Amino acid sequence: MTVRLIPYLVMDGNAKEAIHFYKEALNAEVLFLQSFGEMPENPEFPLPAEAKDRVSHATIKVGETELMFSDTFPGQPHQSGTQVTICITTDDAAMAHKFFDALKDGGQVGMPLQETFFSPAYGSVTDKFGITFQIFTEGRQ
Repeated sequence: MTVRLIPYLVMDGNAKEAIHFYKEALNAEVLFLQSFGEMPENPEFPLPAEAKDRVSHATIKVGETELMFSDTFPGQPHQSGTQVTICITTDDAAMAHKFFDALKDGGQVGMPLQETFFSPAYGSVTDKFGITFQIFTEGRQ
């Protein structure tokens, strides 16, 4: 049996923008993307026009890890940010700096990327979509 944990990010109408951002910032590959408007119609639950362009489901791949996305329906409650934290682990400090610098663009640094007792380069940043990332570089001091 195989079990994987895949972070799932529920966005509030900006999933396509987030996917594009992560594609550029993290060299992500889009594996699947479907809008609510591309799904089969259900006459019992007609789709509101403002929902048609929102993402019903998407999967991207960053390195060896997948992230999944969807948007809420318009008007559905949504709390941005604190429901998911993602740790990006690498053994390359230069790559850690690249990821950190890209994610902090328009975001907020929680802890600057720096040498710590447990990592040659560790930091945390909340990106412009409210998602908090920990950047962890493997290695000994």
